[in-house]
Amino acid sequence: MQRQGLGPRAEGIENDMRKLNKLAACGAMAATLVLSGCRQDMHDQPKFFPQRGTDFYADGRSVRPQVENTVARGQLHEDAYFYTGLVNGKEGDGLPFPVTMAVLERGQERYNVYCTPCHSRVGNGIGMIVQRGYMKAGSFHSARLETAPLGHFFHVITNGYGAMPDYASQITPEDRWAIVAYIRALQLSQKATEADVPAGQKVESLASIAKKQGLPESDAEEWKLPPTAVTGTPDGGLYVLPTPGASGTTSGAAAPSRAGSTTPSGTPGQTVPKQ
Repeated sequence: MQRQGLGPRAEGIENDMRKLNKLAACGAMAATLVLSGCRQDMHDQPKFFPQRGTDFYADGRSVRPQVENTVARGQLHEDAYFYTGLVNGKEGDGLPFPVTMAVLERGQERYNVYCTPCHSRVGNGIGMIVQRGYMKAGSFHSARLETAPLGHFFHVITNGYGAMPDYASQITPEDRWAIVAYIRALQLSQKATEADVPAGQKVESLASIAKKQGLPESDAEEWKLPPTAVTGTPDGGLYVLPTPGASGTTSGAAAPSRAGSTTPSGTPGQTVPKQ
């Protein structure tokens, strides 16, 4: 029903004004409630700061000790040898899974990515960065490493050795073992004879292969240690650290001199001794 003296348009405006007043009142009430909660309680809340003491706990530590016999998700590592390469604190000899051609191919691919800069494609310790002045890496074809247990290589990849950094964050445990398998295959390949080749297989010399592929003849010759390479030991030998779990070894002892060892680095054109 239309109010007396007001037209339809004026009455509609009046109704809209009532609605706006109600909304304004509700907004004011909401703002009052919000402002009443804006205190410094969130800023000054009681809390512990890392590594600070407290009198809340009897031991005075704010950081609580870990619960015994608990393991973070994904860090159980129940197969200790698979993740450490150690058995009772000593380097084990064996692989935690069967070696297949796929494993060797994966190991070769990972080795070429992470290991060749120092150890070279053939594992003689004269990789490209060694030729540019970096410390000479270990040769996998030395008597020491040819007889080293497989767990040694896994342990070194995981934790580093001498000037070599660890690769635990870059290479998964599975790939580390694959690299170990390929290193052993590399060692066997460098000492292989025709008697090791299956019957019916053709054996070619490295020089013949290099010639077919259009590579320089020097690729088939013995690699030379550049004058920029360093070893860090008085007799030019490698820096040998103690084997984990072994006794009677002095940390940081230099490798004993061998017949045919090079003199301290710096002599141009010195030849890497055959090991």
